[in-house]
Amino acid sequence: MPLLNGSCHCGAVRFELHGEIAELTTCDCSLCVKKNAVMAKVHESALTVTAGEDVLSLYQWNTRRAKHYFCSRCGIYTFHRKRAAPDHYGVNVFCLDGFDAAAIPVRATEGIGMTVEDLAARPEWPGPRA
Repeated sequence: MPLLNGSCHCGAVRFELHGEIAELTTCDCSLCVKKNAVMAKVHESALTVTAGEDVLSLYQWNTRRAKHYFCSRCGIYTFHRKRAAPDHYGVNVFCLDGFDAAAIPVRATEGIGMTVEDLAARPEWPGPRA
């Protein structure tokens, strides 16, 4: 089983991925569009934070089921626990050391149509209102 190492820009947050990455995804939800992320979906058992868990910042919005993690020092999005698959993470592949993202197929996923359930939702957040 392959091992990939990853980190944020400043190196405070470090993590390991165990397993093959066969597909990358993009998402058209309002957050992913702004962070311009290309992600690998991995089961929670495949991701291990090896350093800097204490410097991770958490961002949640709308249903608060997805948990988006950023380094509080350099601001880099490292990974997030997925709303639609809460036992999986979406990992920012540009944080992976020596990973050739151009060699893996990319599939566009649809997040723009996910329901917006937050009563204080910004009007800029697309998606059907619950």
